[in-house]
Amino acid sequence: MQTSGFAPDIDAYLAYIDLERGLSRNTRESYGRDLEQFAAFAAGRGASGWRAVTADLAGAWVRSLGRRTAASSQARKLTALRMFARFLVRERRRPDDFTALLSGPRLARRLPQSLSEAETGRLLASPSGGDPASLRDRALLELFYSSGLRVSEVAALTLQQVDLENGFARVFGKGSKERIVPVGARALGALGAWIASGRPHFVRSRTRSELFLGSRGTGLSRVSLWSIVKKHAKRAGIAKAVKPHLLRHTFATHLLSGGADLRAIQEMLGHASISTTQIYTAVEGKRLLDQHARFHPRNREK
Repeated sequence: MQTSGFAPDIDAYLAYIDLERGLSRNTRESYGRDLEQFAAFAAGRGASGWRAVTADLAGAWVRSLGRRTAASSQARKLTALRMFARFLVRERRRPDDFTALLSGPRLARRLPQSLSEAETGRLLASPSGGDPASLRDRALLELFYSSGLRVSEVAALTLQQVDLENGFARVFGKGSKERIVPVGARALGALGAWIASGRPHFVRSRTRSELFLGSRGTGLSRVSLWSIVKKHAKRAGIAKAVKPHLLRHTFATHLLSGGADLRAIQEMLGHASISTTQIYTAVEGKRLLDQHARFHPRNREK
């Protein structure tokens, strides 16, 4: 099946989103595969290049995904094609957007789960010892909860990125975008104890400036961080599946329930769009409904 007529524009688009949009490598690779899949579909139906693609052809592709493709994957593929079609129009490689009338699957938004304040307290109290490993684990758990960082951001943190005196961390998130994230007093105290009394015990000849170290003196990987969180959740008797991202959700949910401004939470989380952050308002609304259902006297009457 000949798709050579499609390839140059796909390559140009992937270069564009790499240089201009700052999307992650995984996103670029996924979009590339999606566009190549559509190109093969279009070529199989006689199209020789992007100028020959019609709205009907794009619709046929979306329908062909059907039940064999998860709704979330269908939505991503359609997003990739829409963004690419707009790129073609903007670059005058096509006169019109062939995806303008396409519709994809409706996705039910799953509300993020979070820990209660009591569960969070038990988790943070789990590494209670004064040994180097406990100092490290307590510092990273406090940092996760205090700042809502992604596990990849914590894994990449260096000593130079944490300002204990002024109470913030300089983080490079998705697309290498830099942001300043506040670090609370308890997390600062735990980090100070780790850096002064715990981290030196992990330093080896190969050690660089990573903030959190493993037994070999190298920075902790995302898998290692996940294992530490999971271990302490089990020790704390928490039945939920506790992963680092759950602490990020907990950070945002607890801030919102405490009265924090949604825009401030968006900035701290590093969300590009406020719509991504708004899901936490639904979490808070559900919590209030649950509380009302449980404790209002008229709801308890038989």
